[in-house]
Amino acid sequence: MGAAVSTDVRAAAHISEPATSVSREEIFAAHEGGKLVVHSTTPLTDRRALSLAYTPGVAEVCSAIADDEALARRYTWRSRLVAVVSDGTAVLGLGNIGAAAALPVMEGKAALFSEFAGLNSVPIVLATTDVDEIVETVQRIAPSFGGINLEDISAPRCFEIEARLRATLDIPVFHDDQHGTAIVVLAALRNAAIVTGRTLADLRVVVSGAGAAGVACTKILLAAGIGDIAVADSRGIVHPGRQDLPLVKAELARITNRAGLAGSLSNALEGADVFLGLSSGAVGEDDVARMADDAIIFALANPTPEVHPEVAHRHAAVVATGRSDYPNQINNVLAFPGVFAGAFDAGARAITENMKLAAAQALGDVVADSLEATHIVPTPFDPRVAPAVRSAVAEQARRDGVARA
Repeated sequence: MGAAVSTDVRAAAHISEPATSVSREEIFAAHEGGKLVVHSTTPLTDRRALSLAYTPGVAEVCSAIADDEALARRYTWRSRLVAVVSDGTAVLGLGNIGAAAALPVMEGKAALFSEFAGLNSVPIVLATTDVDEIVETVQRIAPSFGGINLEDISAPRCFEIEARLRATLDIPVFHDDQHGTAIVVLAALRNAAIVTGRTLADLRVVVSGAGAAGVACTKILLAAGIGDIAVADSRGIVHPGRQDLPLVKAELARITNRAGLAGSLSNALEGADVFLGLSSGAVGEDDVARMADDAIIFALANPTPEVHPEVAHRHAAVVATGRSDYPNQINNVLAFPGVFAGAFDAGARAITENMKLAAAQALGDVVADSLEATHIVPTPFDPRVAPAVRSAVAEQARRDGVARA
């Protein structure tokens, strides 16, 4: 007996259109009744069909799985099923709005999994923000799923939750706000460097924001060979001399900022090649005007970028945002469907750092033959995206020794 999630993607269809083209009435109509349903893949048309799909036939399959749990991958939907889990503490740009209010986003995530990778997923919102309770809950429901997508959980709790689940579960655990963003940023930045005649090793990057996305982007850029990178939070540049750093930021201070910068974000932007905005803090035109020639500005805050695109274009050779109504949208949907699909294809027990790097390389390569300043990443509707990422991730899982298939 199998089942599949069928999606109403009318809302998702507006992803590439300017937000102003969608009315409030259309938005609520697209969400009415939710965006997901579950239907059976086995037609229950007569008594024989019922006996195959349910009792007594199902008992044969249950007994076989009881003897060999690995058979659940073949005879249930578990191997293609993602749990999209949130506690509602960091939803979009809305912040801590609670579990129920987060559910429309989790439904949308499930719709995207289905539309762009053909994967089933179940949105799960939790009525707790306690780290221990979240970890225990996910551990207890994990036997029903092939992978866990953590979503919209605030920092720094998200780091501990993901780390503990990765350590205790033998299925992929992926916090998309961290790693989905990081994969797409790396793909886009590598291509932006090519457009401006440079490599990653040539670039000095300033990151605004030391939350989930800021930390993950910094780490993946370091792994990819970035020239130098400094991270700033609301109190200025993260560096070892600061006495106010929690553990995650202290680790960032140890591995970043080879130039030894201190002081404000504004100071760090002097001569910088790249600004990567992953916070809501506005950056003035005077600051970006002092960046290096052929600068690259990724202002990814939504709905209001840290640097307005019109301002950014006056001072940068390449500009990207998180919005769909400007070129070069850094959109996580370019990554997570293919990442999970590839992990499932390989029967991966985890998602490794190399798998993320492979995903970024494959994503960037999709547009390698058509690169220009306004086209450094593909759109979510490019049919080449998910297959390219999927194949690269599955192959890397096998190379990394985490594949079962």
